[in-house]
Amino acid sequence: MKMDEMLDEMRDVNLNYLMLAQNMIQHDKATAIFRLGISQDVADLIEALTPAQILKLAGSGMLVSRFRFDDGVVLNMLTSYTKDRALAQSHAAILMAGQSMAFA
Repeated sequence: MKMDEMLDEMRDVNLNYLMLAQNMIQHDKATAIFRLGISQDVADLIEALTPAQILKLAGSGMLVSRFRFDDGVVLNMLTSYTKDRALAQSHAAILMAGQSMAFA
């Protein structure tokens, strides 16, 4: 994949993420903060972004979201655990809720 193609893909990911995040925040801020793993301040900033600001941020050349799976155990629970999937997902959500919040 060429650099221009990668930048286009990153822009698309950023744009989709920011639009989804803003929609989630406007619909139910508390749930969005939990599901996105962001702070109240970051949620307020995302909520207030204009369409032009979203486009500018999306095209910044860096991903604005990040994986919350800093721990391989959480990622493994979500992808490989087969005994009780619902329990594994609940446990992973509890572990992720305990992680510190940062700009996603």
